[in-house]
Amino acid sequence: MTLTRRQVLKYGSFATAGAAMFGGHSLFSQRAMAATTLTGVTYLPPSYKALTYGSSGFVERLKENGGDVLNVDFYDSGQLLTADEQLPALRSGNIDFMFHTASYITRSLPILGITGLPGVVGELYRHPERLAMGSPLLELINEQLAEENIYMLTAGGGILEPEYIWSTEENPIRALSDLNGKKIRVVGYEATMALEKYDIGATRIPSSETYQALQRGTVDAGVFNISTVIGRSLQEQLDYCCRLPTTAFTVAPFMLRDRWDALDDDMRSILQDAATWYDENFISHCNDDIYPNEYWPQVEEEGVEIIEPSDEDRETFNEGTEAVWEEWLSEVGEDVGERAIALALGDA
Repeated sequence: MTLTRRQVLKYGSFATAGAAMFGGHSLFSQRAMAATTLTGVTYLPPSYKALTYGSSGFVERLKENGGDVLNVDFYDSGQLLTADEQLPALRSGNIDFMFHTASYITRSLPILGITGLPGVVGELYRHPERLAMGSPLLELINEQLAEENIYMLTAGGGILEPEYIWSTEENPIRALSDLNGKKIRVVGYEATMALEKYDIGATRIPSSETYQALQRGTVDAGVFNISTVIGRSLQEQLDYCCRLPTTAFTVAPFMLRDRWDALDDDMRSILQDAATWYDENFISHCNDDIYPNEYWPQVEEEGVEIIEPSDEDRETFNEGTEAVWEEWLSEVGEDVGERAIALALGDA
């Protein structure tokens, strides 16, 4: 049987299959010219124009500056690994770097929950500098990630515009009182916990399957960032958007900590340059350019009614997130968690 590269990575038979297919040369061995090849992945497809802007630019800079030192093999759209396969592949050393949505991996890396913590995300969105490279919050996050041998090169310069509650014509959600009994697609653990008190039926559906789920009535609504809406053409199935900041996320590049630490100065400089560009451009490009000038106009042209939540609903939702905070604090440790929250809220 001939194994594909994807199968080799997925099933962990890397060493054996690599020797069989390449005559003893690893997929990641240095080339004859002594250049190092880094293999990177993202599960996001190009239809996510805003979200892939950053990863594309990052990889372009690696290639432009790599010279005879660095070569890059990069796979998007889950061509090499699915979203759920990326972190295990990174940990096993079968890939060198990955771009991942923070909300997908907070169960494995709880400290990343600060980027999507209900009641905190609004402040982080308004103050992206609190999560910029060199910020105390990013340093704290990386201190905790180091315990899992993970390093986040940059958070992208902040978090993306928060995820709101989008619903269909048959099951409109205009206020918190409309949530009761609704079947809602939610991915982030923190958002799921925050909405459970409203007696929803939370469902974790991959974004690629969400269009049909809305079309068939499998779900009545979803908690989405606008990139997901446009990237999957969900505006064709949605009629209402309640702009209650429910949760949020960023898409960030990750490496193994020991892999990063072992890099020579030239390699680290090339990666650091790409990460600096990503930090300065990714979040600002999405939040300040693509979203207001392209994505939201598309939503409005489709006839989606945009509803601003009442002050009462905002206060009620934020006050009700105490249980979510307590659960998260128990996972990351009270001292670390309280420091992270204080830094995110600008209280430290």
